[in-house]
Amino acid sequence: MYSVILADPPWRYDFSKSDSRQIENQYPTMTVPEICAYQFPRNPNSVLYLWATAPKLYEALAVMMAWGYEYKTHGVWDKQIIGMGYWFRGQHELLLVGVSGKFSPPDPEVRISSIISERRGKHSKKPIAVYEMIERAYPHLMKLELFARVHRDGWDAKGNEID
Repeated sequence: MYSVILADPPWRYDFSKSDSRQIENQYPTMTVPEICAYQFPRNPNSVLYLWATAPKLYEALAVMMAWGYEYKTHGVWDKQIIGMGYWFRGQHELLLVGVSGKFSPPDPEVRISSIISERRGKHSKKPIAVYEMIERAYPHLMKLELFARVHRDGWDAKGNEID
């Protein structure tokens, strides 16, 4: 049973100006109902760190609720490189935090800024500062990364590229 879950769902987008820009060129995606129905072993008292792009904020909150988590707060990853977008050219991603049951926030000495400024790397690779913060905050708890693309020492991982 996992007490700390980090998830980067493979959000499906219904728009793309060209076939070469489709997200499915990077990895298979899932619909929101498929993500909501995704099952994983978790402790009833646990924390969820859920990545969401700006256009998928509403859907991410629905996923959080479907998985049994109550939204608490979020951080912002400044990717330091401007990307694509229709209303704004996206340069950030959201990291939502939700709690199931009773789960305390990290101790004050390990809390990081709500703005994580780390240059974007290859597609879907997340900032190392988030992993390090989680590892410092919860060194003895079992950690699971959902929809992972690589395995990190000290974590269990589920993802179509590593299972």
